[in-house]
Amino acid sequence: MTYCVAMKLDSGMVFASDSRTNAGIDNISKFGKMRVFTRVGQRVIVTLSAGNLSITQSALNLLEQRARTNPDALGIWNAISLYDIAGLLGEAMREVKNRDGEFLRQNNIDASASFIVGGQIAGETQRLFQVYSEGNFIEASLETPYFQIGEIKYGKPIIDRILTPATDLTEATQCTLVSFDSTMRSNVSVGLPIDLLVYRNDSLSVDIQQRIEDGDPYFSQLATRWSEGLRGVFVNLPKPDWLTPKI
Repeated sequence: MTYCVAMKLDSGMVFASDSRTNAGIDNISKFGKMRVFTRVGQRVIVTLSAGNLSITQSALNLLEQRARTNPDALGIWNAISLYDIAGLLGEAMREVKNRDGEFLRQNNIDASASFIVGGQIAGETQRLFQVYSEGNFIEASLETPYFQIGEIKYGKPIIDRILTPATDLTEATQCTLVSFDSTMRSNVSVGLPIDLLVYRNDSLSVDIQQRIEDGDPYFSQLATRWSEGLRGVFVNLPKPDWLTPKI
């Protein structure tokens, strides 16, 4: 299992993914789930992946290989819209699943996978898409300015309470890391390191790219302060009138 989240805000975008993968409780490894395609001044494209690792890696490698071997065809380096990139990624995933899916199913291996892809290409606004296992996709909107894939349920409540399109990049980054802390506390299949990328709208370059390892001072402080804050708020919650006389 994994956890990935991406946010599209007025001021820019935040992408984050954990790096843990497991094939059973005694077979845990680390693999990065974020891949970045960038040419300064032209495009910044970020992909986050969840699900079957061989499917997602093969789909991305196929996308890159086609761009190298047939540079004149529509690809990651010459597409003029993120919509086209989402479509190409969905097609690549379908092709890999059609090739490998039956063999995986014969061995009771789940072939499902999904992506988040976003960023900005010169000439259009920043955009964010979620690509489903079937290869179809949807785009983030003002009403839903973020996507999650993988183990999403533990990190969702904090994002829903905090995030709006007007949230600044610093607060959005803090919110993202708190959502990871909440997820890791409740699900051992999600873990450090966290790959984090912050993109400033219209910069067409990667502004911040950070890997948060175990023992990172800021992340440790954030997790501690968040836990202490929650306990403090809980202690001060009003007591229900209908409960007090009976206890």
